[in-house]
Order: sequence, then structure tokens, then C-alpha cells
Amino acid sequence: MYYPDEVIEEVRMKNDIVDVISGYVKLQKKGANYFGLCPFHNEKSPSFSVSPGKQMYYCFGCGAGGNVLTFVMEYENYTFQEALQSLADRAGVALPKMEYGREAREQAEFRARLLEVNKLAANYFYFQMKNNPHGRAGYEYFHDKRGLTDETILRFGLGYANKTSDDLYRFLKEKGYEDAFLKETGLVTIEERGGRDKFWNRVMFPIIDIRGEVIGFGGRVMDDSTPKYLNSPDTPVYNKSRNVFALNIAKKSKAGRVILTEGYMDTISLHQAGFDSAVASLGTSLTPEHAQLLSRYFPEAIIAYDGDGAGVSAAQRAIPLLERAGMKVRVLRITGAKDPDEFIKQYGRDAFLRLLDQSENQVDYRLEQIRKKYDLSDDSQKVGFLQEAAQLLSSLPSAVEREIYGRHAAETAGVSPEAVAQEVKKAFQ
Repeated sequence: MYYPDEVIEEVRMKNDIVDVISGYVKLQKKGANYFGLCPFHNEKSPSFSVSPGKQMYYCFGCGAGGNVLTFVMEYENYTFQEALQSLADRAGVALPKMEYGREAREQAEFRARLLEVNKLAANYFYFQMKNNPHGRAGYEYFHDKRGLTDETILRFGLGYANKTSDDLYRFLKEKGYEDAFLKETGLVTIEERGGRDKFWNRVMFPIIDIRGEVIGFGGRVMDDSTPKYLNSPDTPVYNKSRNVFALNIAKKSKAGRVILTEGYMDTISLHQAGFDSAVASLGTSLTPEHAQLLSRYFPEAIIAYDGDGAGVSAAQRAIPLLERAGMKVRVLRITGAKDPDEFIKQYGRDAFLRLLDQSENQVDYRLEQIRKKYDLSDDSQKVGFLQEAAQLLSSLPSAVEREIYGRHAAETAGVSPEAVAQEVKKAFQ
């Protein structure tokens, strides 16, 4: 699959690189070029240069560089064809129809049908909740119990899957979809007696990718049955390890920091309260792919997981992944509530904003989690704390960090910084 060189060049020439990148990065003119903070790695001093004369960009910090097409591909995680189409739409250039080989054409058509049926399903779930008396339970859950406004419900496309376990199947069959195809969508199960919906008697959360396409669903049960949350299986358009809930909205935020939550409702509640950079992973722990994706849009991450054991463990796993992706990481310590949604309901938006601003450095957070495992009034346990803390400190990349946080550990244990430094030195060996 390819476009003629002259078409690619027309799209490139009609999209000034400074104008395009200015929509993503704050640029300041210095001499003939423009400079800003690099969107591809974490930095405090601008080393990202854009040349209007050459129509190129280059980062002196991480070495990222290229033209306007390269930038859109890297920033938006687009394929070349997707980046070209996006810039062509921006410039009003009509791209010629591409010629596909048979296999490529069949794959493209299959993906298009999957996206089409997912959009139909999302509209169906929303319609059922808003217009069908049976869907009233779903609306009452979102609006009355969880305090979501109609505007928020519409913005996230929330809906309801009826108690009848073949409602969606029958609806899609009426639209002309055959069983063999529906079996591949992750929406229904085909049995000898017919189709059965994967989601029923659940409030529904459409999962929308960064391009605005509905790629899957999450559903929360309305009774005490299990599992409490059910998610779409992986399909050719959906992979839970590579997509993030609400990133399609959060990527437009000017906050400069992404707020990581444990679930759909925490994320949605934060957005309703004005924190438009909140996201959640999809029924799985944060993955390296998630971290890389988030780092394209944000230099900093604040982990706002629940304060229980599972939340602490999830935060501990997420921290190194985010740091390896080049992000600055902080951890929110929620007190007086079990999660961000409950905290905002009890104490309000301003209190949560203060909590965000007071979120602690990830090293101090991890040292505190280690401290909780030991009784520091006991000398033998104090030694255990210092040895485990030294293992953590030895993993820090710079000597300055090791010294600063070594002092913190020393103060916690009531020993000299020199003693901690010796333990860290031994941990290196």
C-alpha cells in the first residue's frame, strides 16, 4: 500500500510544521528556530527545536527528529497512513483511493466492520439506558448513586445492557450481521441455540481509542454476581495492554500531568470535577506499553490508586514502568476516603487539588511502604529496614538522588547518613 510521492509532498507542504507542533507543544521563537520542552522525554530545559526553514524538528536531549509526518506518527502513535490522513484532513487535501492487495483489503474491511459494530453497540447501550424503562436501573446507578450528570453520561457514552441475555444479539442480527462475524466481535457468544450477549444486566463503559473509535467495552454488574467487572476480549481493534481508558479526552488536557486511577468510575468522577487528565488501565495492571503511550502526552504521572493493599502493590509495580518511559512519578496519598471518587464527594474539588499538589515523590512513597513492614523500635528490624531501603536506593540512577533519599531513610531509622551510604554501597556489590 502506498501513496504517490507527489501526494505525500503536497500534504507535507500544506501543513506548516510550526503550526502543527504548536498544537501539541508550547514553542518560543529564538533566532530562526522555535524551542520547547520535548514531548518525547521528560526534561526541564527546552531542547526541542523546530526549524520552519527546513520544516524539521530535532531534540538535542533524546535525539528524536523528523518532519511533520514523523511527529504526528510518534506523538499520536499513528501508522504512516493514519498520520497522512490526519494531516490531509487538516489541510483539506483529498487523498486518492489506495490500492489494496486482497489480504490487506480483507483485513481493512474486517477492522472497519468491527469498529462499525462497536459503535452500533455503544449507541444501543446508551439508547437502552435513556429510553427503555428496563434501562432505568442503569441510569439510576450512574446519576443517582454515583452522582454523574447527564452531560458526563453523554460525554463518556455510558449505557446499560438489559437483563435479557440476547438483546444485543437480536439487534445486531436485525442489522444484517451474520453469526460467523459476530462471534469475532467479543460482544456475543454463538451457541447451538443461537447467540448470547457477553454483557447483560450491566452498566456499560465504552472504551474509545485516541482516534475516537469505540474499540471495546467494560461492564459493571448490577447485582451481586461475579465477575464484578467484565471487559471485552482482545480483538484486531482492541488490546487491553495497549489502550488506556479516557486517554482520547485526557490527551487534550493542558494539565501537564496524567492522573492514573484504578477504575472507570474514579476516572469519570475526576473528569466531572474538572480534572481532565485522569485515565485508567483496562482490567489489567499498568504495562510498559501503557507507560510508553502515556509518556507521549504527559511528562509527569500522579498515581492515584486506592490506599488498600492491592492499590499499594499496583502502585509499586507501576512506578518503575513509568520512570523507564521517561516520566516523573508522584504518588497521591488519599486520607479520609478509599478512592478519589469518594474523596471528592466528601471534601470537594479544591481539597483534591491540594492533595494532588501535595503528592509525594515516588522514592519517599516507596521508602514509607518499606518502613511499614518493620517495627523500628526493635534494633534487628531497624537493620532489616535499612537493608531493604538500601536495595531501593541503590537502584536510583544518580548519586545525588541516592544521597538525598539516603538522608531521608537515615532520619526515619534514627541512624547517620554515613551508615545508610555504607549499606547502599554494599547493595551495589
